[in-house]
Amino acid sequence: MSFASGLYIGSVMHKRVRPREHRLDYRAFWFLLDLDELDRLDGALRSFGRNVFNLFSFHDRDHGAATDEPLRNQVEHHLARASIDIQGGPIRLLCMPRVLGYVFNPISLYFCHRASGELAAILYEVTNTFGQRHSYLIAVDADAAVRRSTIRQSARKELYVSPFIDMNIMYDFRVMEPGEIVSVIVRGSDPEGLLISASMTATRKELSDHTLVRTALSHPLLTLKVIAAIHWEALKLWLKGVRLTPRPPAPEWPVTIVQSKAN
Repeated sequence: MSFASGLYIGSVMHKRVRPREHRLDYRAFWFLLDLDELDRLDGALRSFGRNVFNLFSFHDRDHGAATDEPLRNQVEHHLARASIDIQGGPIRLLCMPRVLGYVFNPISLYFCHRASGELAAILYEVTNTFGQRHSYLIAVDADAAVRRSTIRQSARKELYVSPFIDMNIMYDFRVMEPGEIVSVIVRGSDPEGLLISASMTATRKELSDHTLVRTALSHPLLTLKVIAAIHWEALKLWLKGVRLTPRPPAPEWPVTIVQSKAN
C-alpha cells in the first residue's frame, strides 16, 4: 500500500562550541505524517494507531495547542494569519511518534504545500522540557521551492529551551525537503557568533508493519532515550561549569510569524 507519509531512519548530532566544547550523536527515526492520512494509516497498519496505545502511535494532543481541534485546522489558521493560502494542499509533519505510549519532540516540522505540490511554508514547532511549546512560521521562497534546493530560513529565539543558553539567540535553519533523504540543520548564534549547532539526516524507508517492527527492535525505546539523554547531557554541561540562565515566561502568542528572506 502506498502512502505520502513515510518513515525516516538516520542520526542526530548536537555540538556546542562555547564556553566548553560538547558534542553528542545518536541514532534516531522520525515519521513524516500527512495530516490527511492519519486515519488511513491507523486502519492499514497493525503497529500504528491514532490517539490509542500501540507500538507506535500519533496523538493529536502531542502537538499544536494540545487540544482536540484537528491539527490541520490549527496550521491553516496560522497560515491564514500569515496571508499564506495553500488552497487545500497537503500538510506533512516530521516528528517522532509515541513509542509504547511515550514521546518527546524537541522540534517538529510541518511542511505546508500548495495544491500544486509546491512547498509554501514551514512551521517549526519547538517544545521544551518544562511543558512549553512555541512555533515559528516562515514562508518558503518560491524559487527554492521550485528548485527543491536547500531552504535557508532564520528566526529569533522566542522560547526558553536549554537552561544553559540565554534568549539572545538567532536560529538559522537549513532544511532539505523530505524526499528519499531529509536533512535539517539548526544553528544558534549569539552576539559573539556561533554557539550551538544541531543536525538530523535520515533516509526514507517503506512504511509497513514489517519495517516498523524492525525499527522498534533496532532503536529500542527511542523516545525515552531522547528525554534521558537531554538530562544526562545537561548534567555533564553543569559539571563542566557551564552556567545556568534564568527562565522567562513563555511567549504570549503560540506562533511567531517570521518575515522570510531570500534563500
